Amino acid sequence: MSDIWSGKTVAVPGGAGFLGSEVVKRLEAAGASVFVPRSRDFDLTSEDRVRAMYEEARPDAVVHLAARVGGIGANQRSPGTFFFDNLMMGALLIEHARQRGLEKFVCVGTVCSYPKFATVPFREDDLWSGYPEETNAPYGIAKKALLVQLQAYRQEFGMRGIYLIPVNLYGPRDNFDPETSHVIPALIRKCVEAVERGDDVIEVWGSGTPTREFLYVEDAADGIAAAAERYEGAEPVNLGTGREISIRDLASLIAEFTGFRGSFMWNDARPDGQPRRALDVSRARDEFGWTARVPFEEGLEATISWYRESRLPSTASG
Repeated sequence: MSDIWSGKTVAVPGGAGFLGSEVVKRLEAAGASVFVPRSRDFDLTSEDRVRAMYEEARPDAVVHLAARVGGIGANQRSPGTFFFDNLMMGALLIEHARQRGLEKFVCVGTVCSYPKFATVPFREDDLWSGYPEETNAPYGIAKKALLVQLQAYRQEFGMRGIYLIPVNLYGPRDNFDPETSHVIPALIRKCVEAVERGDDVIEVWGSGTPTREFLYVEDAADGIAAAAERYEGAEPVNLGTGREISIRDLASLIAEFTGFRGSFMWNDARPDGQPRRALDVSRARDEFGWTARVPFEEGLEATISWYRESRLPSTASG
């Protein structure tokens, strides 16, 4: 990164999280003073607390990473919460950034905003070509509304807001909670614990036929930092690798890397989610020179190693 952030203050809601901590490292390395509002102090669904955050931080720019997130099960249990929290956090942060005339607002959206049956690979121009997959539509629509807000504010007020769409992330420090985790940490945990217990069979939600694309968290942070520095366009930008893999093949790969020699029982009574998911990532390359660098197998092995090394002794039996 250049010295564009030297002497600047950047507020990073969500900066203490999985992705956010990596983004913060890059901004600080570039000379920025980073303010990370913690949820215990700043409920960003409350306008008073958003106003207080801006008063305390007095940022020159915002990189908005805060989100209410979870896997299919969590989205099904709490669709209203996922919609309200994600919409309000983003809308209030953008509005108060506008009022203060901030230099730049970087909003990180979600691949869940794409239509359920979007043509693969997903192009940014296809974002409005249909309704999102039903299990996470409230979350996806709430995040997509923030793109509309940024584009409207750019048109009316000249606000410099950009919108990025990362594909599914993974890597060390991911969320491995069985109730809220996404597919890679969920499968890693299941396989590691099955090996420890000597289990021969693991149950996995769905049919295994859907496909996904995955982006290593450090690559995602590099992409966000590059866009924050160099991208000025109104159009959304995908961040991904362009590599598509089925959930069945993903499970086999994780089994191989964790040493699980048993079999998977596919519970097709459970939802599959979106049928296919893979991104066209040419806009990021063309607009601000970013491409992902970490090979999927390398990132997967690093994630498994981190999980094994970081676990508490009681995890296997809990």
